[in-house]
Amino acid sequence: MTGMPGGDVTTTMSEGPKRRPAATGEMLLEARHVVKRFGDNVANDDVSLRLAPGEIHALLGENGAGKSTLVKILYGALQPNAGEIVWKGAPVVIESPAAARKLGIGMVFQHFSLFDALTVAENIALASPKGVSMAELSASIERVSAEYGLPLKADDRVADLPVGIRQRVEIVRCLLQSPDLIIMDEPTSVLTPQEADQLFITLRRLASEGCAILYISHRLEEVRELCDRATVMRRGRIVAETDPATETVASLARLMVGTEIAEVHRSLSDRGPPRLALVGLTLPSNDAFGVSLHDVDLEVCAGEIIAIAGVAGNGQGELFDAISGEKPAATDGAVIIDGHPVGYTGVNGRRRLGAAFVPEERLGHGAVPGMPLSDNVVLTRHSTKDGLVARGLMRFARASEIVGLITDRFDVRKGVADPEARALSGGNLQKFVVGREVDRVPGVLVVSQPTWGVDAGAAAVIRQSLIDLARAGSAVLVISQDLDEIFEIADRIAVISRGYLSAAEPAAAMTRERIGLLMAGGAEKRGEG
Repeated sequence: MTGMPGGDVTTTMSEGPKRRPAATGEMLLEARHVVKRFGDNVANDDVSLRLAPGEIHALLGENGAGKSTLVKILYGALQPNAGEIVWKGAPVVIESPAAARKLGIGMVFQHFSLFDALTVAENIALASPKGVSMAELSASIERVSAEYGLPLKADDRVADLPVGIRQRVEIVRCLLQSPDLIIMDEPTSVLTPQEADQLFITLRRLASEGCAILYISHRLEEVRELCDRATVMRRGRIVAETDPATETVASLARLMVGTEIAEVHRSLSDRGPPRLALVGLTLPSNDAFGVSLHDVDLEVCAGEIIAIAGVAGNGQGELFDAISGEKPAATDGAVIIDGHPVGYTGVNGRRRLGAAFVPEERLGHGAVPGMPLSDNVVLTRHSTKDGLVARGLMRFARASEIVGLITDRFDVRKGVADPEARALSGGNLQKFVVGREVDRVPGVLVVSQPTWGVDAGAAAVIRQSLIDLARAGSAVLVISQDLDEIFEIADRIAVISRGYLSAAEPAAAMTRERIGLLMAGGAEKRGEG
């Protein structure tokens, strides 16, 4: 699809992507002095950004820095309160995502908008012009996807595709519209290392053809490898523009946060006896689009952190639910905590044995939105030996004291002493939920995506707290999609793929390439390392 501001749009599905380049020396897109307010909050404060044709441009910033607001304005999902957008030298008003696509702006979202029950072609047809036959569209999908190194079969059902292939569907849907600019939001968060490498090849080819890429990622090493320029946002403002190849990961993080990032320190410790064991854990999925667990074996010992790597949607949620007690196991001995079989035991029973759990979903699962933080502390500790109950009465003052301790240790930023959980930003709520469980000093801690959505400084604090907890004798199991995080904190690493768990191997013996192969289907077990 090729468009001119205010002009007609022509589509030819039988041909590959065609782009009308900007004039020589002309910027493709400029955001000039953009302001966006939400009530008293200024999400974008005098933001200016310039994108040249054919460049891969990183947009960096902490959670809440204003990146999402800016790209929503560029994609027509939000309107600015002030400032202007200039496209190929002409001021434009981008009234909607459809208007953005007509101009030649495409976006690949972090969370896909695909229907599982439909085929690849049927999903793409939903965003295609009327009058294009399904046969013609299917041929275009397979040709364009192969041409750009992202091969797809048009008649495959999306529900049967791994998450990395689903991302290809989103990208190819975008390419069929012949964009001049593609906005990509955390594109490698769902990819194996090998899939990420292939994506980089595709993006470099698109850039060589004149397509600009606006690339949002918290993975700073890949930004250094891939991007030509980087714009850094902090608290709604642009604070730096730099060539990422001349920066280090630490210096980029410092630009994002505004201060030095605390270094995470690991120290080796002797591995104690097993505190968490999974023995032949099998759990059929009741969800048509869920993942069944197959004969999972794992031991997590006192004094160690085991990290489970994997692409999203390969059984991580099902494994967490089975370990935490949200879903009972087929046998009581399939899950063992400190020597006690707990396969039939619920969440509270497992907590009473000294286990703690941090789910991936913070709001609603990790914390009740409409309850104050002190009540959310009570919910996870009322049945434990944490001093919250005396003579049958709840000690709410003690719960408030615990909130204060968590707030200070994990830098939870809040406007009042005891706000409702929903009043916190996503990053601050994550710090609270993790801090609430770590503060208990549990014998076993299972945490899913511990630093998802938090800034670099907070991530360092959370990771160090997990290391310190393990070194104090706890068994820590981390489920994460972030390989940088995994290599930073883990003593041993296992990989989950399609509900199978590989043996846990020493982190020092693992490489990204090996993890990628296991993610791609080599984790068909068997058992404990």
